Amino acid sequence: MSLAAKTSRVGADAIAAKGWWRSQRWLLARRATQAGILLLFLAGPWFGLWIVKGNLASSLTLGVLPLTDPYVLLQSLVAGLSSRHVPLASAFIGAAIVLGFYLLVGGRVYCSWVCPVNPVTDFAAWLRRRMGLRSGAVLSRQMRFWLLAMTLVVAALSGSIAWELVNPVSMMHRGLIFGFGAGAAVIAAIFFFDLFVAPRGWCGHLCPVGAFYSLPARWSPLRVLAARREACNDCADCYAVCPEPLVIKPALKAVDGAGPVITSAQCTNCARCIDVCSKDVFEFGLRPARARPSTAVPARAEP
Repeated sequence: MSLAAKTSRVGADAIAAKGWWRSQRWLLARRATQAGILLLFLAGPWFGLWIVKGNLASSLTLGVLPLTDPYVLLQSLVAGLSSRHVPLASAFIGAAIVLGFYLLVGGRVYCSWVCPVNPVTDFAAWLRRRMGLRSGAVLSRQMRFWLLAMTLVVAALSGSIAWELVNPVSMMHRGLIFGFGAGAAVIAAIFFFDLFVAPRGWCGHLCPVGAFYSLPARWSPLRVLAARREACNDCADCYAVCPEPLVIKPALKAVDGAGPVITSAQCTNCARCIDVCSKDVFEFGLRPARARPSTAVPARAEP
C-alpha cells in the first residue's frame, strides 16, 4: 500500500468500529463552537443583532459581561510602562474571567476550540496526510516562547500593542467583518507554510498566542486520559491527527512509569485522539492531584 493510501486511511478503523458520528463528534463539536463564537461577534455588524460587541481581544456580552484576552491585557500593561496608559478596571475583570476559565479547562483549548485560524491549519495538516507529505523543516518548539517574549519587548519599546496589528487571529476577525485585504495573504501564507514547509509549523512552533495559553494549561484539571492504554493496537492514528503528537507517548506507553494522564501543557484538548481511536483508549477526565504537568519536550514524536 502506498504512503498516500496509508495516510488517507487515518481514522478508517474508528469509523468501522464506532460509526461515523462517534468517530467525528469531537471534531464536529469544535467546528460548531468555533463557528458559534464567530457568529456571536458577526451578528452585530452583519445582522444588527448586538449580542457581543468587540472581538476576541476585548468584548462586552449583552452589555454586561466584559471579557478580555489576558495576553492582550499583558501587552497593554507592558506598553503602558512607556506610554503611562492604564487599562480600565473592566479589562482586568474580563481578563480574570477568561483566565479563570482556561485555568479550569486548559489554556490551549483556546487554540483548538476558539481560534479561527485553527480550521485553516487543521485543513493543511489533513491535506498533508492525503498527499502523503512526510518531510518538512524542523523547527524548535521553543521558538514560539521566544516570539512571545519578543511581542512583549516590542510592546514595551513602542508603547503600543503592536502584535495585534499582525496577529493572524485578529486579521482574520477583521477580515470577516470589513473584508480581507493583506489579512488574506497572511492566512494563505500560514496555510502553505504548514502544508509544504513545516508540518503544524504555525500553531505548533511559532504562534505566540498558543505559547501564552500553554502557561495556564500547566494547572488545568481537565485532561485527556489514555484510560484503556492496554487496549492500544499501535495503529498510530492518534499520532497522525494530534496537533502536538509529542504529548501522547508518555501517557500511552507509560514512559518512565508515567500514568495514563496526558499532563503536558502543550496538549490542546482537541479530542481528535478520542475520535480516531477504534479501541476507545482515550477519554476526557480529571488530572489526579499528584500528577504534575510534563515539561519535557521529546526529541521525536513517533510511537
